[in-house]
Amino acid sequence: MLVHQLHDEQFRSYPPQAKKIATSNIVLLQQLPPAFLPLLLREVIVYDWKFPAERDEIDRQFRYLGSLTADQLSSAMGSFAKLKLSPELEAMDWIGVPSRFSERLSAYLWATHQIDDFSRAAEDYIRVFNTAVPEAAAPAPRLGIAVIAQEISQTNYPLFRKLRPHGIYFSHVDPRSNYELLLETVAARTQAHPSPYAHWCIDGAEQPTLQNNQIASVAYESLQPVRKALIRKMQQVSASQAGPEALRTRLAETDPSEVGMKHRTDDPVLSRFAISVLTEGSGTQIYSTTFVQWAAREALRRARPLTILARFAPRQTEESADEELSGIQQRTVLDPVGSLVDADMGAYYTWINLQRLSGASQSSFMAWFEGHSEAIAIGPSVVPGTESHDNVNLAEILRRIQSAS
Repeated sequence: MLVHQLHDEQFRSYPPQAKKIATSNIVLLQQLPPAFLPLLLREVIVYDWKFPAERDEIDRQFRYLGSLTADQLSSAMGSFAKLKLSPELEAMDWIGVPSRFSERLSAYLWATHQIDDFSRAAEDYIRVFNTAVPEAAAPAPRLGIAVIAQEISQTNYPLFRKLRPHGIYFSHVDPRSNYELLLETVAARTQAHPSPYAHWCIDGAEQPTLQNNQIASVAYESLQPVRKALIRKMQQVSASQAGPEALRTRLAETDPSEVGMKHRTDDPVLSRFAISVLTEGSGTQIYSTTFVQWAAREALRRARPLTILARFAPRQTEESADEELSGIQQRTVLDPVGSLVDADMGAYYTWINLQRLSGASQSSFMAWFEGHSEAIAIGPSVVPGTESHDNVNLAEILRRIQSAS
């Protein structure tokens, strides 16, 4: 299929909004090189299930590309046009299954030593595009909170080592501080800055009772039936000896209805997000700490929220996980001691991912060991690399880091 032969009928299988975008920009699509167009269509085809921030990025790309003259478009796409594709790649159904084309393209570029040229082309394009049509500024400073659940055992492990150089470490937090206060904080920010998917609660155990239905929420235990269905699917693919690439493709193409999520039509965007976390993340199906870390990463990357609360609960042991993957598990055996290291690193990675968003210099972050005396606070209103041994409670720390908001 040649790019210049594209026509509206070829997008009939796309979801409604995706189809509208593709067909209304058909003339532009006909001018894009075959090494670039399927990658754009990979995002367009799932437009209906994307978060507002992701939709905005796609819309901005079309505004940018559509504003270019023929010569400017040729220049912007020049590096992609120079890439050589195999006849097999060009013959693929890159309109109907652009994600599968993307996987094959990546492997082909590596095999033909063109991956560096592609990476440079992509980086240049993203830089120029974001400069030409920049993302709108966040309406308020972002707030990230990571909680290590009290069910996780305290050990001699030095907590928050990687975070301490960036904020103030509290060693005497009132252990009676209540997690509910954090949920109330998220709810209050939702009221102050109402916007779909701008405020998140991610839990490694059961889904908490939320005060506001505008809070996007996913929880590891609540997704147990889905996780079990995915593990069965993984077992079936592995038994067929199809190989890791086939397994990845089969998981990536999982529809919510295949794993018992058909009833969640009230929020198909969040359902699709949960499926992507469980199918794209390594270990998210079996380790609760990995699930929370990956879900927080993806929520920050994709939804770019103003508020995110991530709570790490105890995960199962490696032996227990192996039994579950093998289908012989009788009961789940938790590892509350080992979970502390996972949760600590998960908190650090959550802060790192928060820093990758716009307005990072004004954002605030807090990590707290629930039911214990340790916490770390980072933000424009605190001095990095300092410690406080005064008696404080959670409310005081929150007021301190949000004083600049």
